Order: sequence, then structure tokens, then C-alpha cells
Amino acid sequence: MVDIATRVWNHKWKIDPIVRSLIDTDFYKLLMCQSVFRNKPDTQVTFSLINRSTHIPLADLIDEGELREQLDHIRTLRLTRGESTWMRGNTFYGKRQMFSPAFMEWFENLQLPPYHLDRVGDQYELTFEGAWPEVMLWEIPALSILMELRGRAVLNRMGKFELQVLYARAMTKLWEKIERLQQTPDLRIADFGTRRRHSFLWQDWAVQAMREGLGDSFAGTSNCLIAKNRDLEAIGTNAHELPMVYAALAPDDAALANAPYDVLSDWHEEHDGNLRIILPDTYGTEGFLENAPDWLAGWTGIRIDSGDPATAAETAIDWWKSRGEDPREKLVIFSDGLDVDKIETLHKQFSGRVRVSFGWGTLLTNDFRGLVDNDALAPFSLVCKAVAANGKATVKLSDNPEKAMGPGAEIERYKRVFGVGEQERVEVVV
Repeated sequence: MVDIATRVWNHKWKIDPIVRSLIDTDFYKLLMCQSVFRNKPDTQVTFSLINRSTHIPLADLIDEGELREQLDHIRTLRLTRGESTWMRGNTFYGKRQMFSPAFMEWFENLQLPPYHLDRVGDQYELTFEGAWPEVMLWEIPALSILMELRGRAVLNRMGKFELQVLYARAMTKLWEKIERLQQTPDLRIADFGTRRRHSFLWQDWAVQAMREGLGDSFAGTSNCLIAKNRDLEAIGTNAHELPMVYAALAPDDAALANAPYDVLSDWHEEHDGNLRIILPDTYGTEGFLENAPDWLAGWTGIRIDSGDPATAAETAIDWWKSRGEDPREKLVIFSDGLDVDKIETLHKQFSGRVRVSFGWGTLLTNDFRGLVDNDALAPFSLVCKAVAANGKATVKLSDNPEKAMGPGAEIERYKRVFGVGEQERVEVVV
């Protein structure tokens, strides 16, 4: 087993770049990339880093030269032969050759496009522009780099034995969570923690601990490289990025209202089974379900990623019943701000009423809260989002207005088109 503390102490080793592979990313990114490659390959997009936790002065904590070095390193990465073989020949969600030969040939020759980095006050402005299939693959690596460099800024001030104690305490903290989860019957849980992880080595350790501690209750990991290396299931479906860009491309209000369903219509043609998971909250869950075409009710399930999770699950159950579906056969994936208390509560509330699953993110792979002075390693809310498509701003409303993004006038337009009324503000838990 890797001695993480020693590797951190020797953090200058070239053996530990922050991102070490083009598949050191979330599985849903690759699935969405193939969909975009097929349906909208020429769309020009802009992605931008957004630090919601403005009290964390990233530009003061992270050396710009080191940041550029890590970003430049990612542009040298190419898909290896072993990685290509894994993607071409593996079975994902029961389907062999999930990725088409045309997509794989494109991916095998991909170099990520240039980035634009500027310092603005005590924050970094980091943007990526270009063809959508290429630019979208910057999101997860960019977040991983910023999160880990912020952590290294703290760790670099610590001695060797101090690091050993820190990681021992963090391991104990995580293992105690796993022991609690062992008491939850019929649990199904996966690692969703790549984008805001403490580090690659720590995520890899956490995944191994989950597999040993939870056995068959651990469904797999969203991280493709770890899934490949550890012979685990790669887990993931789709994300808000797709409806945000499709909506920005809509020429009028009528097309805008249909955009979220156009996304899933394209998805429906490519995937079946457990990949048919609805993410309904981009422009408000209630309105999305109320206006959804009947064929969507036949999909496998729903992922809940904002607002009050219990309320959203109840809304989904009522919707399925209204469309003549049996909720007990449907899958509900909870994935927003999870930790053990919330996992236990939601499992108890909905087990038996739906098929319950959890995508455990930041507080699995980056819970160093309370382990150093001033809580300097506590996770924070950092995102990298598509902010424009073909020159038009994107918008996200969410079930939680704290997660809304876009120009004010466009936000109001989207609220009108999608019938979004008053919303309850919920503190964003990373």
C-alpha cells in the first residue's frame, strides 16, 4: 500500500503529477463527450473556473508558475494503449464497446486545447475555449489541480512526522464512516469524489478502503483511471452541462423550453438500462417533470443533485405514480453534499419505496475538516462550468438558487420560460 505521507513529503517527485492520465476523470464526462462528438461536434464553448468560496484566496495560496506547470503537463497527455484497450474492449453497464470506433480514434489523437490564465485580485481567472468535445474534457482535471495545489500549499508547511499523523487521523476518520455504513442494510454506494478530491493518491486509498469495508455494497467509482487500475465498475451517466449548452443554443423561447428534453432524446438513442438516468434540476425539478414527455417516465431513474433531497425524491415518486409507473422499480441516486448522517437518513426514509443509491463525493475523498489549524484543509466549493456556447451565455437555475449561474436578465428569462417561482436557499455543502 502506498505511503501517502512520504509521497507528500517528497512532493517534488515527478512520479506524482496531479493529473496523470486523460482518463483520470469522471466516467460521465467520457459518456457525455461521445454524445457531444456525435450530435454537436462543432459547437464552440467557453468553460470558466468559478470559486463559490470566495474567502479562499486561491491566487495567494497557489503559485502561478506551479499552476501553469500542472496545466501544461495535462496538454502533454495522450491516451495510452492500455487505456484505449480498456475503453474499447471493456463492458460498461452490461454493454461491450460502449465507445464507438470513430469516437475512440478521435480520442486517441486528442490533445487538450490551450488554456487562458490570469490573476484577478486574490483569485485566478481560468478559461478554456474551443470545440465542445475538446474543451469539456478540461473540467475535471482543472478542478483536481486547483484543489490539490491548495492542499499542497498547506501540506508544504508540515514536517514529515506531522504528515504521518495527519494522514493517520484522516484514514481513521474515513474508516469510522465506513464502519457506520456497514450497519446500513442493502446499501448501494459509489465514489463520486474526483472533482474535489484531496489528491489522486488519497482518492485511490479511499476507494480501496470502501471496497474492503463495504464489499458488494460498494458499486464502484466515477474515476475511470482508478476503475481501470483497481478492476472496478466505472460509474456515471450525465450532468448539467448538456442541458445548459443545448438551452444556450435554442433560438427562441419555445426551443428553450424543449432543450432539456432534446438532450435526453439524443441520450435515449445511445443508451439504455441504468444509463437512462434523469438529472431534472438544471431548470427546476418540478417544472421539468410536469412538462416531461411520457417516454421519460419509463427511464430507469433519477439523480438528485440540489435542493432538499427528500423533497426532490418525494416529487419524483409522485411523478412516477402520476404516469402509471411503480416507484419501487425506479432508481433514485442521491449525490449532493452527502455524508454519513444524510446517507443513513435518506436510506431509511426511502428504502423499499424506491431503489436507493448514493454517489458520495467530496466528503468521501476530501474530508480533512478539523485536522489542521484554522481548518486550512477543509474542502470548498469550486466548479468549472460551461459559461457560453456559440457566443451565447449559459444559465443554470438549479433547485437551490445558491447554485444558480448566468447573466441576471437571462436568469429571469429562464425562470419565466421554465415556470420557476420562489425557491428555498440551501447552504451549498461541497
